[in-house]
Amino acid sequence: MKARQARIFRTGGPEVIEWVEVDLPAPGPGEVLVEHTAVGLNMIDTYHRSGVYPIQLPSGLGVEAAGQVVATGPGVVGIAAGDRVSTFGPDLGAYASARIYPADWLFRLPDSIDEATAAAATLKGCTVEFLVERCARVEAGMPVLVHAAAGGVGLLLVQWLKHVGATVIGTVSTEEKAQAALAAGADHVINYATDAVAPRVRELTGGKGVRVAFDGVGMATWEASLDSTGRRGLVVSYGNASAPVTGVGLGTLSQKGSLFVTRPTLYHYYADREEREAGAARVWDMIASGAVKVTIGQTRPLSEVAEAHADLEARRTTGSTVLLP
Repeated sequence: MKARQARIFRTGGPEVIEWVEVDLPAPGPGEVLVEHTAVGLNMIDTYHRSGVYPIQLPSGLGVEAAGQVVATGPGVVGIAAGDRVSTFGPDLGAYASARIYPADWLFRLPDSIDEATAAAATLKGCTVEFLVERCARVEAGMPVLVHAAAGGVGLLLVQWLKHVGATVIGTVSTEEKAQAALAAGADHVINYATDAVAPRVRELTGGKGVRVAFDGVGMATWEASLDSTGRRGLVVSYGNASAPVTGVGLGTLSQKGSLFVTRPTLYHYYADREEREAGAARVWDMIASGAVKVTIGQTRPLSEVAEAHADLEARRTTGSTVLLP
C-alpha cells in the first residue's frame, strides 16, 4: 500500500516539513496497518519539529490519528480488519495517509465516537483525564486555574473540571476566546492581554489562591501560576507553548506557600495496558455522556500541516485542529 508521510530532516520552523511517498509492507507480527481518516494536531508536534524536544533525525511527525484497520499481522488479537481505531503514539509519524502500528498502541473506538472526534480528543482527552483525576486529583469545591482555557486541551479541561465540581478560573488572550471558555463552563475568565492574572485570581478566591494551577503555556505564565496558587497548592506544568520553564528554585516554592510542582507526561500515566484501556474508556464515556464536548475549531487538509503549525504557534486557533488526509 502506498502512503504519503511527513518527514523532517532538520529542526526549525514549519517550513522544514516535507512530504514523501512510501510503499508500506504487509504488517508483521503484532502489527496493524491503519488507513488514516483524521489526524490530530498538538503542541507537542511543534516541540518535536522545532527541537524543543530533541528527536533523532530524519523523523516523522505527529502522534495522534484515527482511521480504519486495513490488515493485521500474525499474533494480533482484539483488533481486526475494518475496526475503527485511534492512537496517541508514542512514536512519531501520525502525519500520514496510512501507517503501520504496534497493536498495543491502538485504541478501538466505540460506535459513539467518530474518527474526527477521536483525532481531536485521543491525546488531549487522555491528557485531561490523567491531569484531573490521577495527577491533581481535583475534588468538588476546589478553585482551580486553567491557562489557555480556550485551547484544545483547555476547553476539555474546563468541562472536565466543572463535571467534577471544581470552580474554574480560565485565562485567555482575546474576547472571542473568553466567550469560548465561558461557554465551556468556566466560572471566571481573565484576559491576560488586559489584566494581571495573579491579582485577579486572588481577588476571585478571597485572597486564598487556587488549589491547583494547570499550566500548559510554560515560561510566560510560570510566575502567574506560582502567585495564583494558594498555600500548599499544586502547580501542574504540563506544556511549553511559550517556552520551557527553567531555573526553578526550591526556595521559591517555600516562599510562595510551600507549593507542590509536578511536570507530568502522558505516557507515564498510560504506561501499561490496564492504565491505557481504563483511561481511554473514561474519556469515551465522558464524551458519549455529553459531560465533555469536543470542539473542532478548524480543519485543514493534511497537506497544509505547515500552515496549521504556524496558526497553532501564533495562537490563531480555538479548540482542536483536525487534519484530513
